Formats: sequence, C-alpha cells, structure tokens
Amino acid sequence: MIYDTVLAKSFSRYEQKRLGYGAFVSCLFIVFSLCTVFKPYLGPVHVLNLKLLVGVDTKMLITGSSSRISKVEGKETKKEELLCSSEERTEFCQARGDIRVLGKSSTVYIASSKATTLEKNMSRSLKPYARRDDVDAMIRVRKWTLKEVNVNQKVPQCTQNHSIPAVLFSTGGYTGNHFHEFTDIVIPLFLTARQFNGEVQFIIADNRPWWISKHKPLLKKLSYYEIMDIDQDDGVHCFPRVNVGLKRHHKELSIDPQKYSYSMQDFRDFLRSSYALKRFQAIKIRNGQHGKPRLMILSRKRSRSFINTDEIEKMAKSLGFDVIIREAGKSMWGFAHVVNSCDVLLGVHGAGLTNILFLPENAVFIQVVPYGGYALDWLATNDFGTPSKDMNIKYLEYKISLEESTLVQQYPLDHMFIKNPPLIEKIGWQEFKSVYLDKQNIKLDVNRFKPTLQRALELLHK
Repeated sequence: MIYDTVLAKSFSRYEQKRLGYGAFVSCLFIVFSLCTVFKPYLGPVHVLNLKLLVGVDTKMLITGSSSRISKVEGKETKKEELLCSSEERTEFCQARGDIRVLGKSSTVYIASSKATTLEKNMSRSLKPYARRDDVDAMIRVRKWTLKEVNVNQKVPQCTQNHSIPAVLFSTGGYTGNHFHEFTDIVIPLFLTARQFNGEVQFIIADNRPWWISKHKPLLKKLSYYEIMDIDQDDGVHCFPRVNVGLKRHHKELSIDPQKYSYSMQDFRDFLRSSYALKRFQAIKIRNGQHGKPRLMILSRKRSRSFINTDEIEKMAKSLGFDVIIREAGKSMWGFAHVVNSCDVLLGVHGAGLTNILFLPENAVFIQVVPYGGYALDWLATNDFGTPSKDMNIKYLEYKISLEESTLVQQYPLDHMFIKNPPLIEKIGWQEFKSVYLDKQNIKLDVNRFKPTLQRALELLHK
C-alpha cells in the first residue's frame, strides 16, 4: 500500500503501466544473468531436492559417477550399473538395477533395458572369498560370473522377487580354521553388510551348514532374514542390488578406519552385542582392592600344547592369579563368555588365539611363540601381535628357547631345523607347518616365564 501511494503521486496511470512493464523485463534479464553466471554451482542444490521430489537415492547420484540416470514418464529412475574392485586380498562387485541370481549356473545377471548391443567388457568373473591370491584356499571356492544382458534377449525370468539388497559370499576356502573364519569371512562380512542394518539377504555359496550354526548369533545380528543356500537352489532370485564378494583390509584381523566407516573397536562392540557379553573392561588392580585377576591358559591337545600346564598354573597362582585352563570348544557362545570373563589370556601361537576378540577392553594377551626362527616370529606378529593393539588389548610376547621345545627330542642339534630354521620360501609352507607347528610342543620354563606374568600384573595396574 505504501509503494502504491508513492507511485500514484509521482507518475500518471499510463506512465505507471509502462514502468511496471519495464521493471518486469528488467527482472527477467537479471534472473537470466544470475542463472548463467551461477549455473555450475546449482547442480548439488538440484540433486539434493530430487529426493523430496521423486524419491531418488541422492547418495548414489552424488558419489556414483558411473551411475546412469534416465527419464521415464517424467520421473528420474536409476538404471543398471556394475562396479567392481580388485584389491590385495579380495575382489568384489556391486550390481544395481534389475539383478537376477541363478545358483545352478553360478551367474548374476544385470538385465538392461538398453536397445543397443551391450559392451562386452560389462562382464566379470570372481571367487567370492576374501583371500584372492591364496591358491590353496581358492581351489575350494566356486567361481561366479556377473554378466550384463539385454532384457529383450533370452534372460532367466524371476521366480522370486526380493525388495532388499543381497550379499553373496563363499564359506569355502579355509573354513574350519577359526582364525581364517574370522579374518577371511566374519570381519569382511561385517564390513560389507553392517551398513544395511539387518535389512539384507545373505546368499552363501560352498555352504557349510555347521559354519552357520557356529556363527549364528553374529549372522542374525547382521541379517534379519533366513540365509539362502544358493548351491541347492534352482530358482532365479531377483534383487535391486547385489554385492558379490566381501570387502576386507589386507592385514589379518584388521579394519582400516580411514578407508571404511568402521574400526576394529566397532567390530568388537558388535561382537559384544551379538553374544551378549557382560564385561566391557578388564579388572584394574588397585592397592587394597578385593578380587583376583583371572588368567586363562588356552589349552591345545594335538600340537603346540603346554606339557607342564600344572607347573604354569601353580606359578601363576603364587603371583595372585585366579587360573582357569580351557580348550576352545564347539560352542562359540559358551566359550566367548568364558574368555570375556578373563583379564589375561595366555596361549601358544595358533588359530585358538583368535578368541582374543572376546576379551574385555584393556585385557592382557600373552602370545607364546614356538621355536621356528624369523618365519614363525613374523607369523606371530602379523597374525595376532599387531592386530591385538587395534583391539585395545595390551600385548606381551614370549619367545621360547630351544630348550623349551620338544623339537630337540626329534632332531639332532646340528640339523637344519634346529641349528638354523629355514624360511618358509626355502622349504615350502607344508613342510614348515609340519615341523614347527604340527610336531612341536612346549615345556615352559616357569622361572624364565615368570617375569612375563609379572609384567601382565603391572599392566593391569595401569
């Protein structure tokens, strides 16, 4: 009203009309100029509004440079894509769109609506087990092919439609070895599937039913759906998205938090939740505090076993430890709770040490390294020593002397295996394993080992 009054006093009705037209044209010119200047900067704003307008997945639009978008009936829709990654220890592919999984032919089809002939390079074969360069492991893993096909050509028709994404992986390889189950499958599966918050279908190839039973608490936490045994399935399962293979860090029992959205701390928290573990922190010893720190001696029967466990237990008790002796059993649930109740875990290098994952925060882990030279020292450090530090576990290492090894009873002192343990590359893994891992037991020198246990007590004071 104020502006109308000012215009009426200053201009005639005709002049007001001409002025209005001029102002309107000027505004249009200004808007057009601004759009031209700032056009490069308007893209993200437009994309961010798409989610509200047409329900497009904005994350993929912003970050997926290879995604292809087309308009159908005025709406923007996501078209097909196949993204693959080949890394040091693993390779995996992500397929989106009209995805059809056919178990009997070990093939994942990406059905495309494009009328033109598809590029030949839109096809990839891989083995969905995260230890790609290990020939012995990969022999036991079935190969899968991801293939983009024209939907108008002969393509398997869906027998069952699924509205959630899927993760396809193998339980072949070294399944049956506790260490490899975690470093090759369980941790990579966490890295790959945790982002879906349970809304994901697991598809298992080379299935071992006992493996599913063993890891059931964790699998149920990662996926709310019944696991699909694709080897025994003749149907064609259709998904909007399928991941074939698993992500993993190249180091054992590790996660790179700078590369992924998770860390080993996140994984350990997830384990605690999956197995309903009660203890978060190890005991912190203070002067006058009641209660003894609990020490588990991890027992082994067939090889690398302590042959004087009673002496070790007696010495540990004299230092003030509450000692339990256990061998890893078939029940993951029960053994996880026993390990979680301990403050210190003592064991000889081997797959059973993987159970350090269930220790509470700031617990102490003592790895006894058998006789075997540089090669065995390297394995001990890289398999368990270095990874334990990322788990917020305090690590101690005890390398036995030759006198503490039963190898001196099997070979003369001037034998190569005793005098100068060879590198694995020189004699091959199987022979190295046979000598230093399968034939060796340990008689711990309790007097020589005592300072290591005393150091563990000191660490529990901190």
